[in-house]
Amino acid sequence: MASQVERDVLIQLEGDFDGRSARDVRGRLAMLPRNVSVTIDFSRVRDFADAGVAVMAQALAELGSPKVVMRGLRQHQHRLFRYLGVEPAALGANVASSPEGV
Repeated sequence: MASQVERDVLIQLEGDFDGRSARDVRGRLAMLPRNVSVTIDFSRVRDFADAGVAVMAQALAELGSPKVVMRGLRQHQHRLFRYLGVEPAALGANVASSPEGV
């Protein structure tokens, strides 16, 4: 009997995270098999657009995958995800300690 091997995928983002970037990540997530663990690393993102966070929250809610971990969120984005119905802590998200994140 063959078993599927679970893989880890890192999606590392940098620069600006806007609606277009979030749609790109959504598309990448949708193409991955369900047995893959995904880490989305926002630590190199210098500017978050609220629209990008909204698109990402919708994508995470639609995909319903418990195997997505978010890294490098600032406090504001962490709050936005919660307001939009996605609990970052449940996804293993951590908050960057950054003056811009307050």
